[in-house]
Amino acid sequence: MTQQEASEHYNIPVSILQEYKSWGLCDAVKKVMGVWQYDDEDLEWLSIILTLHDIGFTTEEAETYMRLLLEQPDSTKKRLRMMEEKRNKTLGGIRP
Repeated sequence: MTQQEASEHYNIPVSILQEYKSWGLCDAVKKVMGVWQYDDEDLEWLSIILTLHDIGFTTEEAETYMRLLLEQPDSTKKRLRMMEEKRNKTLGGIRP
């Protein structure tokens, strides 16, 4: 999928896709005949970011989460804590 196709498919401006690339995401994006091509793994990372935004993560929080995921494979507890904090904030501290 090209960058333009990903932008249209996910309704994300190209500038935002380029920002995500600057986070270290989609490092494997290849240029084929001068056009960026996203592979399945790149699209999975993008899907995670979109889900984080859907549950209320700010761009900065999503970046922190993704950097932990990509750079620190043993960061499961930290990422889980981020999710719990977001849930508690969203629910106003009420636990189900």
